[in-house]
Amino acid sequence: MKSIIRTDSLQLTLFGDPKAQSLLLQPMDARELEGAEQIAALIRQGTDRPFALAAIEIADWNGALSPWPAPPVFGKQSFAGEAQKTLDALQQALPAVEHAVPNAARRYLGGYSLAGLFALWAAYETRLFDGVAAVSPSVWFPGWRAYAQARHIQTRRVYLSLGDREARTKNPVMAAVGENLRRQDALLAADPGCLAHTLVWNPGNHFQDSERRTAAGFVWLLEGETDAASASA
Repeated sequence: MKSIIRTDSLQLTLFGDPKAQSLLLQPMDARELEGAEQIAALIRQGTDRPFALAAIEIADWNGALSPWPAPPVFGKQSFAGEAQKTLDALQQALPAVEHAVPNAARRYLGGYSLAGLFALWAAYETRLFDGVAAVSPSVWFPGWRAYAQARHIQTRRVYLSLGDREARTKNPVMAAVGENLRRQDALLAADPGCLAHTLVWNPGNHFQDSERRTAAGFVWLLEGETDAASASA
């Protein structure tokens, strides 16, 4: 299956099994969209559980996925803090997506880099998702640690991963990503709302194997479905 769903605010491209019970949602920029079918193929290699993957096209990456406004950290582009608008638009698009995947009983949100931060932020803001995959998430984002420390997660399962060289940067803000992700993992361990979580360290820097890393996060969520169903029964 490959089909396109357009709403007033979003365009989504669906891949996978239209009869699947698991719906995977991933914000992607133009480059990632070109590799969306590869991500779907890598997920199929990692699990025999059927799924549908909805690639959410994001044009203004820094603006649409940042949880609140922040000044530039690299380059000259600031962060507009419009994640809530994106989450609202996604919620409004879900009926159309789930009409195309009518058996979907579970929703998983995942993303890479700033989209990974968006997925993690959404897990604190809403109960829409059964699990999230925050892959190389931008937890260096100004104010993130204080935000996470003051809240409880609202999804049951969280996958975290990072490249083991990502913190080796001369940018002092972004260099905090490793320490901040370890702190995030500790917060999840102490959060009664989180039934399962993992932190995976991948070899390499931020720009290596993004498709494979993202697929691994979704595979972890899919493979844990039996345990999650037992825990909630």
